[in-house]
Amino acid sequence: MTNKVGGIIGWVDSRLPVIEFWEAHLSKYYAPKNFNFWYFFGSLALLVLVLQIVTGIFLTMHYKPDAELAFASVEYIMRDVNWGWLMRYMHSTGASAFFVVVYLHMLRGLMYGSFKEPRELIWIFGMLIYLCLMAEAFMGYLLPWGQMSYWGAQVIVNLFGTIPVIGDDLALWIRGDYVVSDATLNRFFALHVIAVPIVLLGLVVAHIAALHTVGSNNPDGVEIKKNKGADGIPLDGIPFHPYYTVKDIVGVVVFLFIFALVVFFAPEMGGYFLEHANFEPANPLATPEHIAPVWYFTPFYTVLRAIPNPFWGVVAMFAAVAVLFFLPWIDKNKVKSIRYRSSLYKVNLLVFLVAFVALGYLGMESVTEMKSQMALRLSELYFLFFVILGIYSYPRSAGYYIISFIVLVGIMVGYDFYRINDDIADTTWNTLMIPVAYLFVTLLGAAFTNLDQDKQVPERVTS
Repeated sequence: MTNKVGGIIGWVDSRLPVIEFWEAHLSKYYAPKNFNFWYFFGSLALLVLVLQIVTGIFLTMHYKPDAELAFASVEYIMRDVNWGWLMRYMHSTGASAFFVVVYLHMLRGLMYGSFKEPRELIWIFGMLIYLCLMAEAFMGYLLPWGQMSYWGAQVIVNLFGTIPVIGDDLALWIRGDYVVSDATLNRFFALHVIAVPIVLLGLVVAHIAALHTVGSNNPDGVEIKKNKGADGIPLDGIPFHPYYTVKDIVGVVVFLFIFALVVFFAPEMGGYFLEHANFEPANPLATPEHIAPVWYFTPFYTVLRAIPNPFWGVVAMFAAVAVLFFLPWIDKNKVKSIRYRSSLYKVNLLVFLVAFVALGYLGMESVTEMKSQMALRLSELYFLFFVILGIYSYPRSAGYYIISFIVLVGIMVGYDFYRINDDIADTTWNTLMIPVAYLFVTLLGAAFTNLDQDKQVPERVTS
């Protein structure tokens, strides 16, 4: 029970339970004692969110959401506003930093099974935050009204037009006009500055509240609430404050050091954070030679381009994001942490990471025959990761693995026969070996070896 305090703090606490909140979420919230550096990224994501809000407020003081004035107002911020260049570069670098931190945070969830029971809702809220970030970044990307901003928005909005029956009306509704114009800029500005941030902040609160309700996961995947002392305190837990608040400062210092290096010495990051074409005002009559989204969207953009049919390409792109929501029900293996998962599971996760990074790289490159074929194969590896994860969820017989291998290879070969032509025949069959080799290792390896065996999980967390 909280001890009563006097003075101003006591007066406030009797009317607003600030001390109870402090104890519930910091000083008496017991976290596992074996957190490693992967657990920095949750607090860093919160730090970058605050950074984006603060710098965004300063930018809106001088930005003009008008198609005739937007580009000039950004130049005014960069050249004439005191420290305006710093605010702009911190905001643009912060957008990329946000996705770097969030992707690493999601990777930690994959590695240690942080999406599994009882943390399914935490994962769902986290994925909704990710969707909000994508929407926020996309809408904010249009605001500088540069060449790549304009044409990138044109391409992305036109994707909605591929949806049968409602596509054209939906694209028109999103743009507010028949082309990306002043109406589009105004509504994107309103959504970027007001609507999406409000939803995002609400989801962050829900994400943290859900986390503190069921407790934090840890690198061993052991539930510390199952081992409590006579006082009801987890034997393997320590108060979040001061232990992890102090430890997180180390992560913050390292992050800010790297962040400052980028802001002051390489804010464009070779055109990956700020594209060179975006330093030219938007021109509806001149299309850039190569239109591509910002790097953090490119893995999904590559999935879109991998399928020639526009509608099915859009379906595949949205499916690549949507499938992440179902991870808690795809992977039902009781073992959470990668430390105790099988060797083949580790291979599966490694291939997924390589495929995701490679998809991101291809999305920034111009289209060639070989790159198109590789985009398809990497997209297949991306989705096969979830299929294999579902297969590994329960102990299977050798026959099950063999039949799964035959069925999956048959589906890919059948699709290749459907789409093949003389121009791409050789490339198609050569690149098909990539997903086939992957399935050979992950499925037939599980059928004929013991590399699919998980390790024994300890009862208590390790040091």
